[in-house]
Amino acid sequence: MMDVQVGDMVQLKKPHACGNNAWTVRRTGIEFRLCCNGCGQDLWMSRRDFEKRFRRIRRDQNQ
Repeated sequence: MMDVQVGDMVQLKKPHACGNNAWTVRRTGIEFRLCCNGCGQDLWMSRRDFEKRFRRIRRDQNQ
């Protein structure tokens, strides 16, 4: 089980259309809401799809 929390920065396997592959987690649960750190687009993704595409967590040290 992954320990992803709201506010975490995550990296997915494939980059977004803008070329960036870093995302900020806005919501967790059955579905994840992610915000692209490159262009700011919101993306809703099921937990199953998120776990397939997930690569790593990079937490902000200022929290």
